[in-house]
Amino acid sequence: MKQLNKIMHLLTALLLAVSLVFFLSFNSVKGILGIDELSSGLVVNFLLFISILFLTAWGTSHLNQKSIESELSKKESEKNELKAKLYDLEQGVKLKNIERKLEEKEGERESKAIRPRQNFK
Repeated sequence: MKQLNKIMHLLTALLLAVSLVFFLSFNSVKGILGIDELSSGLVVNFLLFISILFLTAWGTSHLNQKSIESELSKKESEKNELKAKLYDLEQGVKLKNIERKLEEKEGERESKAIRPRQNFK
């Protein structure tokens, strides 16, 4: 689609340039092309064809932009999912660390309790 978009824009620009050169140099070129006079029908046909090409180029540009936006939204949702998974994993590691600390504190509490007095003789 991106390649078609480029081709349509180039074709529109090329046709606009050719028609500009044709209309500006019509007096010197009219004998070569076999057109004696510049009629309004010929000008309308040129303008109609150029406008159709322009609208087609605009349409392909719009479709290209929409496809890029949809790809971007998919990648953003994937990124958010990965962030959520990473957060869950980090929270899991933190919970394990907290559980270890609690177990260590419980062990320390048991060892810090007042020991029964020993009588030495």
